[in-house]
Amino acid sequence: MKKLFIAIFIFLSAYATAGTVDTLEIQSKYLKKATKVVVIQPSSTGNKTSIYPVIYLLHGYGGNYATWAKTTPQLAKTADELKIIFVCPDGGKGSWYFDSPIDSSIRYESYITKELVPYIDANYPVKAEAKYRAITGLSMGGHGAMYLAIRHSDLFGAAGSTSGGVDFRPFPKNWDIKNALGDFELNQERWYDNTVLRQVEFLKNNQLAMIIDCGVDDFFMPVNRALHEKLLQLKINHDYIERPGAHTYTYWSNNIDYQILFFKKFFDKN
Repeated sequence: MKKLFIAIFIFLSAYATAGTVDTLEIQSKYLKKATKVVVIQPSSTGNKTSIYPVIYLLHGYGGNYATWAKTTPQLAKTADELKIIFVCPDGGKGSWYFDSPIDSSIRYESYITKELVPYIDANYPVKAEAKYRAITGLSMGGHGAMYLAIRHSDLFGAAGSTSGGVDFRPFPKNWDIKNALGDFELNQERWYDNTVLRQVEFLKNNQLAMIIDCGVDDFFMPVNRALHEKLLQLKINHDYIERPGAHTYTYWSNNIDYQILFFKKFFDKN
């Protein structure tokens, strides 16, 4: 795997009460380009005997690898306090984190599962097992996190979504989705197959620990409620939360703390 990657470490910050933040650049054969990743880790990682659980954080449409670190500054302190490593990849402007059947440069599912996760496992002091690995994200990233975790439960033991676009079919003209899947009118089955709403049909109960939340004033509220109802019909255990809020960084910066505690409980159980 080492031959596939070129990593450039840029030390950004280190405080007595906060973790450290690195920015990496990885050469991806699936994306056919170099792509950046932020890794936030406990300051105690200098202790070679310590290994930590890891949470992957996916950004939303128009964001990038630095979005979570910039909008949620408490992550560095949380990493140190809870002894968790956070990995924030770049998902492009509008990848939706799947492999496009029509554009070979949009292969974010392959990149994250076949390149990024193995790289982090090999180069950071993480517990390289699904029961110590979680993934979550906001908006487009909420879709991506659930989509990837369901399809790769051998890699991720827990998954979350905050304000996730878990079914993007009601928005056929938005967020560049047609660039990856083609026009909705001509490819409705393809669109449905790549939604979280479809993917949960292949999920077994307790295969993943799941937490889903959305603000009641969010335009994704109806599709999140639909996902919740479908999971209930399928008798799949999950945590589901509706809270005051809209599709804003204020909501996500606050709510991610609750998801992290959910994942911490999952890690500690194992």
